Amino acid sequence: MKAWLQRVNRASVAIGGERVAEIGKGYLVLLGVTHDDTPQKAEKMAERIAVIRLFEDEDGRMNRSLEDVGGDAIVVSQFTLYADTSHGRRPGFSAAAPGAVAEPLYERVVAALRARLGASRVGTGRFGADMQVELVNDGPVSVELVC
Repeated sequence: MKAWLQRVNRASVAIGGERVAEIGKGYLVLLGVTHDDTPQKAEKMAERIAVIRLFEDEDGRMNRSLEDVGGDAIVVSQFTLYADTSHGRRPGFSAAAPGAVAEPLYERVVAALRARLGASRVGTGRFGADMQVELVNDGPVSVELVC
């Protein structure tokens, strides 16, 4: 399982012109699932998202977590995190888990993050949908988490 975290001042997700999630300070989380991922990895990923320290403390050092700053998150499914671009001109996606495997694990990450932060602080896109994602990156700070 991979997550690409982007620290944001604000972010939103729209589907078909309708805004389905919007946050202020927090993380936009792009989440990819591969074949050997498990519910345990999903739980661990949610914990890591909540506790990784990417927000600045009073000394300007990245020493505060999403939990510490009371930030929000939007979690968006992103199978293209497992793109193989090592050959040719078209990426391959065979490392990405199929929807029947990936969707329940995506939902598990979202549920665990909501349990930890509070349901109102965690928004989502819609699994498999064509989404328009907007963000104002803060920093910019972007990191990959792997579980």
